[in-house]
Amino acid sequence: MPRAIANLIGFDDAPFEAAPRHEPVKLVGVVVARDRLDGVVLGEVTRDGDDATDAVAALLEGSRFDGHVQAVLLQGIAFGGFNVVDLPALAERLARPVIVVARKEPRWEKIRSALEKVPGGAAKWARIERAGPMEPLAGLWVQRAGIDAADAEATLALHARYGSLPEPLRVAHLLGAALVRGHSHGGA
Repeated sequence: MPRAIANLIGFDDAPFEAAPRHEPVKLVGVVVARDRLDGVVLGEVTRDGDDATDAVAALLEGSRFDGHVQAVLLQGIAFGGFNVVDLPALAERLARPVIVVARKEPRWEKIRSALEKVPGGAAKWARIERAGPMEPLAGLWVQRAGIDAADAEATLALHARYGSLPEPLRVAHLLGAALVRGHSHGGA
């Protein structure tokens, strides 16, 4: 029987300007316990940099939530443009499951082509490949580490309240926009 994880943190980046590269981009983590918002962590990643894995891990490891968060959700495998998370390394470092969520299947060839123009693009593409293929689960596209498909699907379904996007990611998206623009913008 699939086991849904109730206590999680969901990360999304805030909106950012297209240029210049290597500027800080806000990163928002929203902690939930089933239906309850338990807290928020804030940090930064470097636009098109290589610090996303460390930034996500440090925000959880250095927080008061580390002891009870059982899984991590990421809104996409990259933050701040092409700052690609090393999915298996993050799951191993945090010793808990990590699920990457996208609303639709990425256009991998376009991403690979764009990475050819980014410093360190080959290494970033290798991280994407290490994360494995995306698969459809719970009305979303998912990559996962440290959790099987049935438990990942049950976890995503448990946290979907207003559509298919899990609530921690929806709230992180809204908070990120408010941090940058002074108000949330559009839907999440």
